Amino acid sequence: MQQLDRRVFLGAMIVGTTFAAAPVRFACAAGKITPGARDVFIIIDVQNCFVPGGSLAVKEGDQIVPLVNRIAKSFPHVVMTQDWHTPHHISFASSHPGKKPFEATELPYGTQVLWPDHCVQGTASAELVKGLDVPQAELILRKGYRDKVDSYSAFNEADRKPTGLAAYLRERGLKRVFLAGLATDFCVAWSAVDARKDGFDTYVIEDACRGIDANGSLAKAWEDMKKAGVHRIQSTDLVITNA
Repeated sequence: MQQLDRRVFLGAMIVGTTFAAAPVRFACAAGKITPGARDVFIIIDVQNCFVPGGSLAVKEGDQIVPLVNRIAKSFPHVVMTQDWHTPHHISFASSHPGKKPFEATELPYGTQVLWPDHCVQGTASAELVKGLDVPQAELILRKGYRDKVDSYSAFNEADRKPTGLAAYLRERGLKRVFLAGLATDFCVAWSAVDARKDGFDTYVIEDACRGIDANGSLAKAWEDMKKAGVHRIQSTDLVITNA
């Protein structure tokens, strides 16, 4: 399974690496894009765990918050996601005696990279970042809450069971998906690829994300998204009407 293989590739290279933003841009949609009635802005995992000071901190992850707030005001539909793990989640190294963070293990759904404890339900780590101001969000989707299954994508869990997000968007007649958040290489990229597989026209707003530059992992994630037909844009490619 491609995404599980990529999970191993990225997780194996994360040890000893620095979290960083990606400065390179290789494509954008032609012309300005005005968000419309069938567009949805999905904000991925902007949580305390993934910003400086968190147990899985992404460098400069907190710096996207003001831009995310501005972009959200221009969209008629906004969805947010939260990593929401049980205290002894199967993806935690602490749940596997003798294992360390960033090692891999085999689980019924495939190979799983093991992580430090993070985004535990009801803890400060799992809370949305202070300053994220999106009161108009119509849905907060919590993922990774099944004790025995991880979930990076907002659309499908690691065992490929749907989260229900695609059905929710279709029921509301939404066609185009715009994504921002943390981290580009993981939950943003996998959500974008799955959105394309589910038939949505999909855009990732690069400067409203931060990712992991781990020995080529970020470039690989962008290549995977490109192959899937995901559009790579900047916030300046959008008409932000309420900035």
